[in-house]
Amino acid sequence: MLVIRADLVEAMVKHARADHPDEACGIIAGPEGSDQPLRFVPMVNAERSPTFYRFDSGEQLRLWREMDRNDEEPVVIYHSHTATEAYPSRTDISYASEPNAHYVLVSTRDADTDEIRSYRIVDGVVTEEPVSIVESYS
Repeated sequence: MLVIRADLVEAMVKHARADHPDEACGIIAGPEGSDQPLRFVPMVNAERSPTFYRFDSGEQLRLWREMDRNDEEPVVIYHSHTATEAYPSRTDISYASEPNAHYVLVSTRDADTDEIRSYRIVDGVVTEEPVSIVESYS
């Protein structure tokens, strides 16, 4: 189960809506081993595409080095789908390389509805998980 603060969910949705019609992407970092998303980091979709996302390689390298220095890891890796449901595509599955991360998808296909779903993706196997949105972590 992904337990995540409401302000972080709002930040992902805001980023997804702002980048629409292109896919938005980013991470939420947290202390290594904590499974607690804390630091919202929107990233540039290097593809600038409505159907595909890719982190800018230089930006990703800098961020991963920064997380290493801060004893953090990507707790949430998120991106948006602009015209389809919030379910990982074959490409999303093939690119999933962080077995401990929650892969969150935000669908912006409906302007009036926020569709947010979370998955674990390990060795090509997709498992949807519940999302618990909280005001704060206890």
